Amino acid sequence: MTSTVPLVEIAPAKVNLTLRVLGRRLDGFHELESLVAFADIGDTLRLVPGDGLELTVRGPNAVQAGPEADNLVLKAASALAARIVGVQLGAFTLEKMLPVAAGLGGGSSDAAAALRLLARANELRLDDARVFDAACATGADVPVCLEPSVRVMRGIGEILSEPLDLPPLPALLVNPGVAVPTKDVFARWSPAATPLPLFDWAAAGGIANRDQTLRLIGLQANDLEEPAIAIAPAIAEVLGALRTLPGCRLARMSGSGATCFALFSAAAEAIVGAETLSARHPQWWVRAGALGASPAGS
Repeated sequence: MTSTVPLVEIAPAKVNLTLRVLGRRLDGFHELESLVAFADIGDTLRLVPGDGLELTVRGPNAVQAGPEADNLVLKAASALAARIVGVQLGAFTLEKMLPVAAGLGGGSSDAAAALRLLARANELRLDDARVFDAACATGADVPVCLEPSVRVMRGIGEILSEPLDLPPLPALLVNPGVAVPTKDVFARWSPAATPLPLFDWAAAGGIANRDQTLRLIGLQANDLEEPAIAIAPAIAEVLGALRTLPGCRLARMSGSGATCFALFSAAAEAIVGAETLSARHPQWWVRAGALGASPAGS
């Protein structure tokens, strides 16, 4: 008899602490290098294993997530079913808390959470090649979200470093309520005349000192920030507001936008910053938290 007690996974927000665009490939995709961390906030995905495959989306951002039939959760489950004959699927329920098309990899993190749930339900290991292949087939950001850890992501998202030992970083995430299509941002990107040198995070290994970590992140950039601002000037307003907050060490856009993040030395500074911006801009999505590796299951 199939249990009706759901399995639960958190789908944490993905934040690109750095994002370098290294060039466009012949197939139209762009080669990237990004230092990725995960927030301690995100969506919640539940699965009741069983026959068939279905998805219910609810929560404050359910409408913005679009038609359930197009959701990446179902795409990921179908991709796994195509690779493993007889895999048990079931009924998913997604609590959509993260803003959509926001540079936080919300849909990709949801899809990765679906694969983790199905792996648990079918007693599969996450390092099973078929699970990783299903992640790659679902979307470029899904592989890095499969096991949410601080990593360097390369290629179009399929080349991942081993997890990096960076200290938790107090952070503030802000989205001005505008959706920025990724393809439009990349269409506006052009190589910098004098690109910044890449930093080899993997070779550096663990960096236990928060101040040193913040300094090194600050030496890098998000190459998509300028083209995203050209599409959505509200991003520049958010960055300006973040940089005026007491204790802000760094403010930058995540992914292709429009969510921006600020990093602080202390959690209390991020919390006060969230209160300040929420009062000044009640229409913005504002969340304080910490960036690092994020525990996925429960």
